Amino acid sequence: METVTVKVKDTLLGVESAPDVTEQNRMDFMKHAVKDEESGEFYMTENEFIEAVAPQGEDYHKIKREQYSILFRVADRRNTGRVTLQEWSNFENLLAKPDAEYEIAFRLFDVHGTGSVKFDDFQNIYAANKSSALPFDWNSEWASLYIGGRKKRHDMTYPQFSQMLRGLQGERVRQAFQHFDRNGDGYIEPEEFQRIIIETAGHKLSDHLLENLHTLCNISSGTKISYANVRAFQNMLREMDLVELVVRNAITKATDGKITRTDFLNEAARITRFSLFTPMEADILFHFAGMDEPSGRLGMMDFAKVLDASWQNAYSIGSSMGGDIAGIKGGNFLHNVLESAHHFALGSIAGAFGAFMVYPIDLVKTRMQNQRGGPVGSALYRNSLDCARKVLKNEGFKGLYSGVLPQMVGVAPEKAIKLTVNDLVRGHFTNKDTGAIDFKFEMLAGASAGGCQVVFTNPLEIVKIRLQVQGEVTKLSGAPKRSAMWIVRNLGLMGLYKGASACLLRDIPFSAIYFPTYAHLKKDFFGESQTKKLGIVQLLTAGAIAGMPAAYLTTPCDVIKTRLQVEARKGEQTYRGLTHAAKTIMKEEGFKAFFKGGPARILRSSPQFGFTLAGYEVLQGLLPMPGSQDATLQPGGYVEPQVGLGEAKAKLPYLRSRNALKIILDLDENFGRRGFARVPEKGSWPKIPGLGKGNGTAPATAPAPEAV
Repeated sequence: METVTVKVKDTLLGVESAPDVTEQNRMDFMKHAVKDEESGEFYMTENEFIEAVAPQGEDYHKIKREQYSILFRVADRRNTGRVTLQEWSNFENLLAKPDAEYEIAFRLFDVHGTGSVKFDDFQNIYAANKSSALPFDWNSEWASLYIGGRKKRHDMTYPQFSQMLRGLQGERVRQAFQHFDRNGDGYIEPEEFQRIIIETAGHKLSDHLLENLHTLCNISSGTKISYANVRAFQNMLREMDLVELVVRNAITKATDGKITRTDFLNEAARITRFSLFTPMEADILFHFAGMDEPSGRLGMMDFAKVLDASWQNAYSIGSSMGGDIAGIKGGNFLHNVLESAHHFALGSIAGAFGAFMVYPIDLVKTRMQNQRGGPVGSALYRNSLDCARKVLKNEGFKGLYSGVLPQMVGVAPEKAIKLTVNDLVRGHFTNKDTGAIDFKFEMLAGASAGGCQVVFTNPLEIVKIRLQVQGEVTKLSGAPKRSAMWIVRNLGLMGLYKGASACLLRDIPFSAIYFPTYAHLKKDFFGESQTKKLGIVQLLTAGAIAGMPAAYLTTPCDVIKTRLQVEARKGEQTYRGLTHAAKTIMKEEGFKAFFKGGPARILRSSPQFGFTLAGYEVLQGLLPMPGSQDATLQPGGYVEPQVGLGEAKAKLPYLRSRNALKIILDLDENFGRRGFARVPEKGSWPKIPGLGKGNGTAPATAPAPEAV
């Protein structure tokens, strides 16, 4: 039966099938290919190929986009400067292989396509593309183990070549260390260590690490860096993925989302079997991660500067955008504007949803607050439940939503302004290093948010309130029902701001109580941290609880505001202003009158924020901001950056291409940066230390490293 239903649905609505792999390859190729007018053949040059394998939106901070030209040499097997559809399909098929990264590197040096790399070919390509001044001796004992001694060179098979590349970076560092260790005492200067790492592993490390490499000398008492320090540093680099796993596990177990060196080593002992970390390796990790946090208790934000190779400091980001550090005038300005508009739209929809769901409670609250003492309205409603029953009886279900339209319109700017102002003020007073903010500034942020929203919400509130009470006015006096536009025209501009002082008196303390309470409930009670994201139920609960004291304690201000904004009926007291209204209510109705509608106000405010937050979370999941993966707007008005290494979102072919370049750049970080150098004609090979004259024959005596 289900199959029949699916078929009927597909017949009526149509069905879209994913293209076959071969068809997808053709589509990708034709998207970027150009046509040869003479032959009619489509092809890609180096530029079109880079466009195809290196999408514009990816991160090219470490591996420059032009370096993807290296892969063009792998795809262009005929060395014609063009990649045809068939060659493109072969390359795409290669990228689909599970070991594509190493096979790409292998094919780059297997220039004859025989399935083995000849030492002469490897030597020549390496020499033509080498730019680093650091020496490397291919006649060393390490190299001889892979390619044979000077007189017994042999071709390397794919497994042998791959394994050689695996250990190449470590050997480059070792030889460079020996080059700078002129005294042979096992120590080099910090600046020399920094140069070594930048030239051998700069394409794999974050800016934070590269800028502070020289400080490695500070983990010991001396002023120089020992070979033990260098090896420990290398081991940490090789185990970065494992390091992150240990860090994440340990931080998850910490109550405050921060760990110490001891926590790290204890967690490592729990989840590792063979890869034990030495004390020096742990010291190095915490040294570089904790440079901005001397307390030794580090969170994910601290470790991200070490773990995430794409991490950049604010200055670097500002420079890349033309000097605008915060991106105010830089390339991300338009994206920031669109992102703000996106959050505004979602907040508006969610706010309208929350207001609509609790509107009947709001109507009951308004009528209870407007009920005065004395003979005119003393027996109209006994309590909130009686009020709700009489509205249903006399005005029908529709009466519970009298004036809902102005409320739906007004809630959009109200929520957006409230969250935005609170976010801006909190951000200004938040410590950028620790993320902490004083409680007095939390209250100031909330109060500022509440004050700013009154400019927009007071006119809409007065219209809403008059629409809410006109049902009972019609019943009592027979007055005709008025529309929202009639009320606006009748009040005029000044009349729309009647009761604004009381509105300020209500909204400023409400937000000053609500926002800090909400923030501390999430953090202190529910344990929200950088590594623990609260669920919708927890957010709803926090919002509901925070709304209770805020709503009830500001009820007196809300009563006064309601009395000022409602049009007085015949025989009722008319209030001249805020003070007069407060004195008159106290004199005629007593102190209890100031808390009329208090329970209804709690019942309205708490679920309203709950529905708003829930709606916002759902909308964020259904309608995410396209291309926005760096930060998530949390309900409450602040932005929490995502840190560390997450699962890559780019397509797998691009990821494999990038990883292949990482392997190739272990040979020399500038491979392909100035264009991939083709192999020169035989007999014109450049001379390079440790490689001989270019024909595979090593020189009788290798030149001294200092000559480089």
